[in-house]
Amino acid sequence: MKPNEPSSGLRYLLSELTLTPIVCLLVLIAIIVVVLFAPFIAPHPEAAILTDESFSLPGELMLLGSDFLGRDVLSRLIYGIRVTVSVAFAISLIAFILGCALGFLAAVKRGWVDSLLSRSVDALISFPAIMVALIVISALGSSIPVLIITIALIDSTRVFRVARALGMDIVVQDYIEAAKVRGEKMGWIIWHEMLPNALAPLAAEFGIRFTYAILFISALSFLGLGVQAPHADLGVMVKENMQGILYETYTPLYPALCIAMVTLSVNLLVDWFLKTTDAELPDEL
Repeated sequence: MKPNEPSSGLRYLLSELTLTPIVCLLVLIAIIVVVLFAPFIAPHPEAAILTDESFSLPGELMLLGSDFLGRDVLSRLIYGIRVTVSVAFAISLIAFILGCALGFLAAVKRGWVDSLLSRSVDALISFPAIMVALIVISALGSSIPVLIITIALIDSTRVFRVARALGMDIVVQDYIEAAKVRGEKMGWIIWHEMLPNALAPLAAEFGIRFTYAILFISALSFLGLGVQAPHADLGVMVKENMQGILYETYTPLYPALCIAMVTLSVNLLVDWFLKTTDAELPDEL
């Protein structure tokens, strides 16, 4: 077993489960089920207007009542979770593929390649992320592909710094030198030597970036530049139904609670994973 590999496998992780990670896992499993089977779970179509009354009370037809247009809040929540989580996962996946590839490349190559990539990332990070996103989305439109690519590029700069820091620690190890002596190519070294030994902290960082993406999407949607109507999105639902508080309904609180539930569950799982595997995230220097 190599020095930077996690000291335990799946069986060890399962044996270390306590009440908190079990509850978080159940919450995430329920969310995955909702994402995959939303059209079959939702009692009504996403944009169907079922009543002329805004913010109606819960009843048999609509278990959580209606929103400001008379749509079923429960159905909108189910579709909103599907859209928000799917977009956040796509953002995190693209950000990690790009950030890890460039970060490990900078760690292996060093020299002018490292300097060029690192200074470029430093320049991008110097701008506030929300400002960059607002400028790009305002110019190109707020379609879901533009939203995903824009936030993924912003997020990949953070992933790059973590991957580079991990790569710098790994690349000086003896087994990396042995691989170079054997004549292994750079791609083989990154895929078979560096990535497995950085997997635990990168997995934890993925969870952190995933929650960040959810909050970022929700913030943009709340500002009117995220997912657009008639599609449901948790941030959009909070914005659309804010006036419901004046009518003494909980309609705007339901999507806010869903955002909090998802982010809290992922963050608690990340904390448990880091403690169980003794993995550490490097300082993003």
